[in-house]
Amino acid sequence: MCGPAAAAAQYPPDTQTTRHIISIQHTYSPLSPLLTECVPSRPAILYSYSFAQNPHWTSLFPSGKEIVQYLYDVCEKFEILDKIQYDTSVKSVRWVDSDSEWEVELEHLAPGVGDLSTSERKALEREKGVDAVVLRTETVRAKIVVSAVGGLVEPKPPLDVPGIETFEGEIVHTARWKPNLDLRDKEVIVIGTGCSAGQVVPELIKPEHGAKHVTQLMRSPPWAVEFMPPSGKEFYAKWIPYLSQRIPGFQNAVRKFAFGMLELEFVSLFSPTEAARERRKKKAEQLLAYLRRKVPAKYHEILTPDYEVFCKRRVVDEGWFDSLNSPKVELTTLPLTAVQPKSVTLGPGRHYPPMSKQDSNAPTDQRTVPADVIIMANGYETNQWLHPLDVTGRDGRSLYKTWDERGGAQAYLGTAMDGFPNFFMIFGPNTATGHSSVILASENMVNYSLNFIGPILRGDVDTWEVTEQAERNWTDDIQRALKNSVFLSGGCKSWYNAPNGWNSTVYPWTQIDFTLRCTFPKWRDWSAKYTRKGLLKLRLARALKLFGLLVALTGVVFTARNGTDRLRELVSQTLRRTVDGVRRVVGRIAV
Repeated sequence: MCGPAAAAAQYPPDTQTTRHIISIQHTYSPLSPLLTECVPSRPAILYSYSFAQNPHWTSLFPSGKEIVQYLYDVCEKFEILDKIQYDTSVKSVRWVDSDSEWEVELEHLAPGVGDLSTSERKALEREKGVDAVVLRTETVRAKIVVSAVGGLVEPKPPLDVPGIETFEGEIVHTARWKPNLDLRDKEVIVIGTGCSAGQVVPELIKPEHGAKHVTQLMRSPPWAVEFMPPSGKEFYAKWIPYLSQRIPGFQNAVRKFAFGMLELEFVSLFSPTEAARERRKKKAEQLLAYLRRKVPAKYHEILTPDYEVFCKRRVVDEGWFDSLNSPKVELTTLPLTAVQPKSVTLGPGRHYPPMSKQDSNAPTDQRTVPADVIIMANGYETNQWLHPLDVTGRDGRSLYKTWDERGGAQAYLGTAMDGFPNFFMIFGPNTATGHSSVILASENMVNYSLNFIGPILRGDVDTWEVTEQAERNWTDDIQRALKNSVFLSGGCKSWYNAPNGWNSTVYPWTQIDFTLRCTFPKWRDWSAKYTRKGLLKLRLARALKLFGLLVALTGVVFTARNGTDRLRELVSQTLRRTVDGVRRVVGRIAV
């Protein structure tokens, strides 16, 4: 949700020379009448941009529908909507070194195809042909390419389970929801117990959606944290919008305070220190007490994690635990072993606790469960960065091949790769946070990339490229820090990590640290190819700095010998001559 709107709102557009190809995405489908009732796991004040605060949030945790509307309002405010090219997919980008430009291959899609995942597009292509997916292709040139596609974009493909092709009901992923899906009096299978599933399951059994029964399949339990109590939500709804609309700077102060509290949580609970480990143990005890208080005793064993808290993303309990008390909901760790036209087979065996745990009372017997709808809440292809975009840099080098050779997806400050000039990523590898909102990180990356994009747009620089040594050193520091972090040493299996153990997702330090790094670039880590105009301006700037230093030193010596009156007269004469000289040089540059 954050990349395109933040990038387009802050990049200085020259509508006469710049072509924008922008799409607006969100973790949940904005078309879904069910998912738009779900609420974020972070306060809305953190899900909004610093440059476009919304003082009219109806709740501390508003619905997805309200957040999507906010995004469109931001796009409208900054006049982005008319620059969005809908139903367009960027298939590939290839660097043309002789022209110092990117060659971009576009696919103009059939209406509605843009909302499909890659696997769904391929299935449609096999069934109805290429023309049902791609109407036409187009190749354009670009001086700069900014990838703001994010990470939670490409849903995992359908499960490879025997008989799944025979299922007569609907199979839908939470990220690609079908707005006309009828759930009334239906037997629903939900696969997954992550953040999406924790929000969807309580909605399914509400009267407005009316599922007959929900069977939720779980591989391993998440740590679930308590949602804000009703008193807190009531206080926010009564006072915060009122004060935000009447006191200048109030909402910004609240936003910074909220970010500060999350930073404090990171330092105290996520750090690889013995003190933080002890605090995590106490936190785990609190969460287990909350679990036992909220859910039926029959689920206590299978919902008790066997790994450290914060090892993987927490689930905010917004009604999930309460729904487990309903006779309409059943949670099980039996594996999905087969699918029939109107049912699924679960077991034998179990995912959790491990079968090696002999004293477990968790069920293991095989059974058949009726099924009308299968909802995939099993996540995204989080370790396939930029997928399915094909990126080819200098000397025909593939970005994906480069990552494979170096151990995994990586990028300097999550923004740039050596060998891929004028290519910038917003929310690239190792920029996600385990504790805060991604909005702050995305804004930082936008502002950071503007340091390099600006000179290119002004015609001063032909190409910017991070050095290989800087990129490798950065990645080594990231992976070294992560090895000692709770994300890799906490004993969990997480979507943060690739199968080989490489973590290309999480930033291991605070967001204050990332903000400072983005605010003050290390120019020595970058290589610039200046244009003739840019080189002249650079030399002129250096000459002026040197001249200023010489004038200052001369002034000190002159004052010591002749006093201040004579110095003022000399400075006035020198400045007039300098200004005349600068005007002549600028005139030649303009010509």
